[in-house]
Amino acid sequence: MASETPAKRQKSSKDVPYRLIYWPGLPGRGEHIRLALEEAGAEYVDTAHLEDGINDVLAYNSGEQPKDETNIPLFAPPFLQHGDLVISQTPNILLYLGPRLGLVTDLENDPDGLYRINSLVLTALDGLSNEPHDCHHPIATGLYYEDQKEESKRKAEDYVKNRLPKFLGYFQRVLESKASGDGPWLYGGKLTYADLVLFQCLDGLMFMFPKATTKLEREGKHGKVFALHKAVAERPRIESYLESSRRQKYSNGVYRYYEELDFEG
Repeated sequence: MASETPAKRQKSSKDVPYRLIYWPGLPGRGEHIRLALEEAGAEYVDTAHLEDGINDVLAYNSGEQPKDETNIPLFAPPFLQHGDLVISQTPNILLYLGPRLGLVTDLENDPDGLYRINSLVLTALDGLSNEPHDCHHPIATGLYYEDQKEESKRKAEDYVKNRLPKFLGYFQRVLESKASGDGPWLYGGKLTYADLVLFQCLDGLMFMFPKATTKLEREGKHGKVFALHKAVAERPRIESYLESSRRQKYSNGVYRYYEELDFEG
């Protein structure tokens, strides 16, 4: 029998600032969320830049937070707090933010567009974020890179030779499709949060595998993908963000540079 007590209504007004709860010192998976907030000019707090911000991450990570009757315990950052709502998982957070930040197509005339955009995001994160992470941690995330270096070499060489061109080829096909519309964007002729995700993935790969990405760009088979990266980087708010101290440098996160893994493909 359903409870007779009505569920507490989430307070997530557009007037309430967003709070991104993520590790300091690396862009990581939280960067996709930062880019969306920055492109939209949204008001937000990033715990990565707070002196004691890591305590927020640890509190949510350990289950000490959130403490209420509506939010579920969370597993791993990034976390987004908006009013009374606290959610996790990068694509889930973006699915929530996209319509609120105007980073989707016209949902009134294209109600299914949100799910097409989400499909693009999930594909990019699978092949251009999760798989690259496994290149330096192919056996176990709990082991140091130095403990799995030989396996990492095999994984990275296969990735840049086979998997990276396959995923870039897919996004090239999307950009060449009628659904892409006019301009450099993935869907509907309008910048969406899927474009920001693809930008960040490619940007990280250009840091992690400069030889392979330089070769692929030179060959010209994925020209529209690299053009999208350039177009996003030239967006006024994104350009300003990339040049600011808010944009954290790549280090020991998802995208890492190891000379021995820098295969040309």
